[in-house]
Amino acid sequence: MKKTLTIVKYVVVCVLLLIAGILTYVKTMLPNVKDAPQMKVSMTPDRIERGKYLANNVMVCMDCHSSRDWSKFAGPPKAGTMGMGGEVFDQNLGFPGKFIAPNITPFALNQWTDGEIFRAITTGVNKDGKALFPVMPHISYGKLDKTDIEAVVAYLRILAPIEHQTAPSSPDFPMNFIINTIPSEAQFSKIPEDKNSVAYGNYLVTAGACFDCHTKQEKGKFVGEPFAGGFEFKLPDGSVTTSANLTPHSSGIGNWTEAQFIQRFKVYTNPDYKAPQVAPGEFQTPMPWMMYAGMSKEDLAAIYKFLRTLEPKKNEIVRFKSARS
Repeated sequence: MKKTLTIVKYVVVCVLLLIAGILTYVKTMLPNVKDAPQMKVSMTPDRIERGKYLANNVMVCMDCHSSRDWSKFAGPPKAGTMGMGGEVFDQNLGFPGKFIAPNITPFALNQWTDGEIFRAITTGVNKDGKALFPVMPHISYGKLDKTDIEAVVAYLRILAPIEHQTAPSSPDFPMNFIINTIPSEAQFSKIPEDKNSVAYGNYLVTAGACFDCHTKQEKGKFVGEPFAGGFEFKLPDGSVTTSANLTPHSSGIGNWTEAQFIQRFKVYTNPDYKAPQVAPGEFQTPMPWMMYAGMSKEDLAAIYKFLRTLEPKKNEIVRFKSARS
């Protein structure tokens, strides 16, 4: 009996040592990615303009890295906060920790090289080699054309510096270990030449990381059908908005025409449109309509074409649950 207990104790100790060794390796040796590339992005007007378009209207970097006015519909960024960071993604939104969008204006990035910014966007590793949680969808961004990422870097360089310190992100256990396994080397592609193609629409959907919000998640893990909606966003007043089904099923956009899809965005570019005030408990959404509305009609049409190629998935969505109900 004593011999059996000794063997059991020995096995338990070995298992614990193995686990400790694995956790130590994950915490101290990962992420294992290449050093930031040695690069200097040329600051041409065309490149900056492309970066501005991507950062504000497609990749919508400014949506998360600014302060949003939740007293107005769709929480538009407040004037004078572009790039200062501070948006919080925490347990209330179903994330495994508290993740805070950092300041990406020149105030915070003045000690970063272009290559370090490029690597953070596409690989998910910051200047100091620490892993970034993919609420900043670096996995998607790492599939884009290098020239588009360079354009975003150029645009960030010309933002107005805003002196604002954000708190560090703090993943919960075990995500504080898992996060180090997420970064991987980027798999870049080329922008499809045919701007009227399904392939170009797919490229734009990847750039917009539409999959991330329009696929159900639980604690940072995708658990729903791709693009079928169901991701719940808890708003500051306690109300809940659920992302829409984007598949071509009747419960999604199956009955939408291309013109209707484009107009759903472009209505917010009407010169007379002003984001209405939203009282607590009234319909609200985190979808940055006013930012995506800045996409060209041609780009929106390409996105529609790609979404129509998805497998239709039935998923009836209750878009909004008021905290008052």
